[in-house]
Formats: sequence, C-alpha cells, structure tokens
Amino acid sequence: MTTIGFIYPDHAAEDDYPLAEDLLGGGVRLPVEHIYGTDLHAVPELLDLGSPARLAEGAGLLARHAPDAVVWACTSGSFVYGPEGAARQVAGLAEAAGGLPASSTSFAFVRAAQALGVRRVAVAASYPDDVARLFVEFLAAGGIEVVSMSSADIDTAAEVGDLAPEAVTELVVGRDHPDADALLVPDTAMRTLGLITALEQRLGKPVLTANQVTVWEGLRLAGAYRPVPEFGALFRGGSADVTAAAVAAAAEDGGSGRTGR
Repeated sequence: MTTIGFIYPDHAAEDDYPLAEDLLGGGVRLPVEHIYGTDLHAVPELLDLGSPARLAEGAGLLARHAPDAVVWACTSGSFVYGPEGAARQVAGLAEAAGGLPASSTSFAFVRAAQALGVRRVAVAASYPDDVARLFVEFLAAGGIEVVSMSSADIDTAAEVGDLAPEAVTELVVGRDHPDADALLVPDTAMRTLGLITALEQRLGKPVLTANQVTVWEGLRLAGAYRPVPEFGALFRGGSADVTAAAVAAAAEDGGSGRTGR
C-alpha cells in the first residue's frame, strides 16, 4: 500500500482527495491533515500560512499515517514565496517529514505542464490580481509562458470552496485563450476533480487544476503513478511517459526529483 500525505489549509475542497483515492482503485491511500490560519488571499497571510512552523505541524500530523511522500496542498501558500523561497519551503517540509520526498502544488503545476509538453498557457485564477500575478511569475521561472491571465478577485478560500460546479465551469471556460496549449486553474480550495473531463471536452485542450496536479505530484514522488481517465490528459499518459518527464524535470531543476527543488 502506497500512502501519500497531503497538508491542506483549513477546509474548502479537501473532498477532492477521497474522490481521487476512490478513482485510483485501491493500493493507494491519500490521507489529508489540516493546518489552520486565515484563509485570506493576501500576501502576508499566505506567507504565514506556508511558514516552516505550520508545515512542520502538518508533517507531524501526517506521521501517524506513515506516508511515503508528503505534499503541501496549497498553490498560493507556495508560489507566494517565489521559486527559491518555495524550494526552501519544500526542503524544510522534507526535513520535517523525516527526509521523505516532498513537494507543493506550485511545483506540481510546473512539473505537470512539463510532463504534457505544455509551454504556453492561460491561467484562470480565483485570487485577487496581485496574488494571481505572483503565480504567473512562478510559472515563468519554470519556463512556462502565460499568454493570458484572468483573476476572479475572490478574497477567501472559503468563498472559492462554496462555488457551485456551474460557477466553477463558468469561471474556467470563460478564461481560455486560443494561443494557450493548456488552461491552468490554481487554488486547491476549488472543487475541480469531478469536472475535468467535461472542461477538457468543451475547451479541446488539457486543463490542469490545483487538486489534480497535487495528487499527480504525490503519485510521481512515490513512484505510484497510474492512469485515471476521469482526471484528464495529465492522467491519461502511460507511467513510462510520466517517469521520463519527471526525470527530465528533476534534471532541469538540478535536483534528484525527491523534493520540489
């Protein structure tokens, strides 16, 4: 049994993870433990949310599950640190988890795009504009060009978690761009796993969402990737393709691929 632990901030869309575990079809456990802080989409609050002390607390909570890898399941609470700061964040999480492979949702977006060969993307962000632009900068540092970015200017994760599926769909499909190879939807507070197939069918291109790439990254770290057609183009490739992409991404990062560095 492979176990991948996720540190999730507060409460919003964490039920995407039991859904993922169910559709993965056995042999993989995806326990979620929560840390708490303000859920405001503002830089000072996000820096506090992703602080070493809070992530060490989350790693301690996950220890009882004996995970094979751990992931900080928060996009804004990782990219807000910038690429170098987010790398230090993940390294600290790995250390707090006893040397386990570790990563975060922001690095998961970069690696997932690399695995699909995606270089030009549109971003449909729930955040205020100033926070969303930090995500664009993070992607650019990973070699991903953002051809279009729109922000829904939603102040809190709780508000995002309350969005109905129809509202999520409207937010996403209305923010595509014809020059984008894929559409990226950050924010793990948004329920998206059950919508990805329909979104990709409407847009005719890959859709990468926060909880989707977070689960994928955990599976990659643990060497437990498997296809799940319901989770879109990212999960329709063979394990050999994903392994090759992960190795290439790790080499490009200058690391072993065991952490998000």
